[in-house]
Amino acid sequence: MNKWKWALLLCLWVAGIHAQNAPVKPGDERYEIYLPLLKGKRVALFANHTAMIGEKHILDILVEKGVGVTAIFAPEHGFRGKADAGEHVRNSVDTKTGIPVLSLYDGNSGKPSSLSMRKFDVLLVDIQDVGLRFYTYYITMCRLMEACAETGKTVIVLDRPNPNGHYVDGPILDMKYKSGVGWLPIPVVHGMTLGELALMINGEKWLPRGLQCHVTVVPCENYTHATHYRLPIAPSPNLPNMKSIYLYPSTCLFEGTIVSLGRGTNLPFQVFGHPEMKTYPYSFTPRSVEGAKNPPLLNQKCYGRDLSALNDTTIWTNGFDLGFVIEAYHALKKRRQVLYAVFRKTGRSGLHPYNDKRRKDRSRNQSEMGRRRGSFQRTAQALSALRRHRRKTLLQTRQTDSMSLPIKATNLLLR
Repeated sequence: MNKWKWALLLCLWVAGIHAQNAPVKPGDERYEIYLPLLKGKRVALFANHTAMIGEKHILDILVEKGVGVTAIFAPEHGFRGKADAGEHVRNSVDTKTGIPVLSLYDGNSGKPSSLSMRKFDVLLVDIQDVGLRFYTYYITMCRLMEACAETGKTVIVLDRPNPNGHYVDGPILDMKYKSGVGWLPIPVVHGMTLGELALMINGEKWLPRGLQCHVTVVPCENYTHATHYRLPIAPSPNLPNMKSIYLYPSTCLFEGTIVSLGRGTNLPFQVFGHPEMKTYPYSFTPRSVEGAKNPPLLNQKCYGRDLSALNDTTIWTNGFDLGFVIEAYHALKKRRQVLYAVFRKTGRSGLHPYNDKRRKDRSRNQSEMGRRRGSFQRTAQALSALRRHRRKTLLQTRQTDSMSLPIKATNLLLR
């Protein structure tokens, strides 16, 4: 091999090392791609407090650059990200720019009115997601995509990294249980960015009546699904740090049960407990705070587990971990409804629930265990099928990444 070939290989190697170490650039920083698409258009912005480019919000930058922003659509938690989960957020006006903020989480249909749709030509999406089926930002995007498909509007997604994008895990939603916290036939941890998910929604014709809309995705730069990206801004009030985001797939299963998951404390989604779990030395008391004005078990002393010291690698390895739910089940011997309520939710998604008190200990016998093994095998098969479809939409990947992304078959009782 002559010296020129060696020099070329050396340059390629150096370039590869530089790319690996280069900072991740979200889609909203790639002005050269999307600003020309907005020229002369009336633009609606779907965003919240996470849509920051450096020290400036994208809305302020768009206005400075002369983009005709005519409306803002706000998701759950509102445009500034301070409302409680599920709290009704009213229409308002952005005080800095005077642009109307149209809430899509006001207890109505979740779709813009025909009047709102006439205000713009292009919908620009810039919002930080965390890659979970029950995290509602993607649902708002779905409803907006549906409205845009119905009215011939274009959607441009400025993509952002998925902090849980390095694996896929959990049961796939049974669509007869579609709701405001579960909208698509995807697993709990879907492993896609919002841009990739938008492409999959279109490609699989998941919008009502098989509608498809015109979607353009501006991908991130220097990001792959092997990247453990740390969010610079908390995406919502009760996901204040990366530990809460990593634990969220597992601890969110306590939502709606008698067990507190730490709302109203400084460790939401990082602890769990109940006043009757007194065998645990750790305790916490939920209080009324911004983002959790009326948390479950308000002002009651709860005993339980503090998970905030868990190693990140351990959390990633365990993935969608039902062990915390099982632990609470055993700790609350006289409160079987805690697991009943949880498995009603997971059962709707593909796992067998404890949906009958008569089951009590039947899970210990061989036939019941066999049925559960079959359930996990079907879950794994469904995830593998989804993975094949998902691979078509991956933007933030090298060739090897899409093949090596871990997919877990969630283990419930076979530990």
